[in-house]
Amino acid sequence: MTLTSEIKKEVIDKHQLSKEDTGSTNVQIALLTKKIDSLSDHFKIHKKDNHSRRGLLMMVNKRRKLLDYLKSKDLSSYKQLISNLGLRK
Repeated sequence: MTLTSEIKKEVIDKHQLSKEDTGSTNVQIALLTKKIDSLSDHFKIHKKDNHSRRGLLMMVNKRRKLLDYLKSKDLSSYKQLISNLGLRK
């Protein structure tokens, strides 16, 4: 369920804004999306794991807040990020 350092590095390299960037809004949203995807696969097997489901809901809410922030600050970056991650249609 946790992300390995190799997966994190790939996600950061793909979504970073500059060479030294590891904590921008884009990177945080991409990492949360990757974690949410891995937890969604976990719930297909473990349907009654309510403790992890709470963590999933907290991650989804945090991603929603970060997306709202990014949308208010930089609309073009928001649109590009959601198309890259495949979040909206």
